[in-house]
Amino acid sequence: MTEADFDTLAIRGGTERTHFSEHSEALFLTSSFVFDNAAQAAARFSGEEEGYVYARFSNPTVTMMQNRLAALEGGEACVATSSGMSAILSLVMGTMKAGEHVVATNGLFGASQQLLGGIMPKFGIETTFVPASDLDAFRAAVRPNTRLVFVETPSNPLTEIVDIAAVADIAHSAGALFAVDNCFCTPALQLPLALGADVVVHSATKYLDGQGRVLGGAVVGGKPVMEEVFKFLRTAGPCISPFNAWVILKGLETLRLRMEAQSANALALASWLEGQAGIRRVYYPGLESHPQHGLALSQQRCGGAIVSFEVEGGREAAWRVVDACRTMSITANLGDTRTTITHPASTTHGRLTAEARAAAGIGEGLIRIAVGLESVEDLKRDLMSGLQS
Repeated sequence: MTEADFDTLAIRGGTERTHFSEHSEALFLTSSFVFDNAAQAAARFSGEEEGYVYARFSNPTVTMMQNRLAALEGGEACVATSSGMSAILSLVMGTMKAGEHVVATNGLFGASQQLLGGIMPKFGIETTFVPASDLDAFRAAVRPNTRLVFVETPSNPLTEIVDIAAVADIAHSAGALFAVDNCFCTPALQLPLALGADVVVHSATKYLDGQGRVLGGAVVGGKPVMEEVFKFLRTAGPCISPFNAWVILKGLETLRLRMEAQSANALALASWLEGQAGIRRVYYPGLESHPQHGLALSQQRCGGAIVSFEVEGGREAAWRVVDACRTMSITANLGDTRTTITHPASTTHGRLTAEARAAAGIGEGLIRIAVGLESVEDLKRDLMSGLQS
């Protein structure tokens, strides 16, 4: 897909106009839809006739968002959900059953680890966690009952990179689905389906919206898998609201422009951080010092907009840097045009055990910055206040 193709799809993909011929996409705030007669109602509910039925699982605004995102990711279909976590839940519950097994990276977002490692075992689905860059560990973890391989690349917050094509081969050799959480890159920077993944998962709350306004999630992939995910959503109901879908639909229009600008800011900030006293290490795929820099740039257009770094002095020093910020927002959300800063060990990964945090490399001195669109010089001044105190 060329840059021009992407930009046109981001603005016009999936748009359907009503008889009013509105220019901007319409927002359908309705819980249900009216039928011409009882026979049509029966045909709609059974699926014999196409058309909208009930907003838990069918709404024109949601359809437009789904179709646009599917086009941008290069997928056949998309199922939109109420949040990123409900997207992962819908994927697992829609495609798996008790007695089956997941292989996942141990650097997953904290809530993703808790879902797969803490909640799904109650339903008979076990997960083995492996290092993101260890292909032998992926191979060793696969079992005869492995149904899903789930990774996040780049990872949150250490920006570890998974070799998507290589892990796709491992998953497919085992007869398993391969899903990639593409939250950090979005289709503007990375296309996992083109590299061999079967499914892409999003927290649309993040960069797809882009301004920290609404919650949303999405699962994108081939039609057979999406049908299974849709069956779960239709019955269980972790659906996105039409209003949230409309906001995300509009956010997609500026996705590439935002991602490229925020990534450029992130590279500048990461490069500067590497030269500052009191910083033990900077984690950013766009830096040559990143151990997977080459792999990252072979499957991403650039390094992305997330920068993490470890300060000397543990939690006390990290909190001092965070608390000194006056421009950056102290919040665990990311993907906003406003730069955000957080201490992962006590926020996004705070509910994990100390052992799980250690396995994921989440130390007490680690800070994560989701770089926005402000002046990089202002962001540097913000950080310098805490680093020098």
